[in-house]
Amino acid sequence: MSNVPLLRADATRNRERLLEVARQQFSERTSSVTLEGIARLAGVGIGTLYRHFATREALVEAVYRSELDALMADGEALLAEHSAFQALRMWMDRYVRFVATKHAMHDTLSSAFTSRVGSALETRSRMRTSIAHFLSAGIADRTIRADVGEDDLVVSLAASVLAMKLATDQDQMQRVLDLLMEGLRPR
Repeated sequence: MSNVPLLRADATRNRERLLEVARQQFSERTSSVTLEGIARLAGVGIGTLYRHFATREALVEAVYRSELDALMADGEALLAEHSAFQALRMWMDRYVRFVATKHAMHDTLSSAFTSRVGSALETRSRMRTSIAHFLSAGIADRTIRADVGEDDLVVSLAASVLAMKLATDQDQMQRVLDLLMEGLRPR
């Protein structure tokens, strides 16, 4: 259930446009993203931005949550079209992109999540739930081992992405994910 109140159609369009522009700016740039710049690129005034997002943290968290929602929805769509093993590997690629685009939001997200510990726990819980779907489907279609726990895979994936944060070899992340996936194959 969303915490976003029902809005008029134009207000909804403005909010979505602000989120779209903020997502793009936070993904493409590092520290020079300003709220004024986001409002200008979205074609709205700064007052409109502040009506939807009272603080920078609120905007960053809204972008993060919408991206997380999309990532979780991707999992279901992938499972509908591919074996669980293939779907999980594709989802991992999307997770890596999700994490990689959060660099400009890192400090703000850390601040927002520190003030509300529940947000970080919610993210982990949602990832755990999504991965549990992949594992259950993989056990059912016999493409994934039955003795792998959701938490083990969440930790392994998060640790792999974190370890690769400063890597210069762009292909190494793919090799690390392939290695992780090989460990999931039935024996």
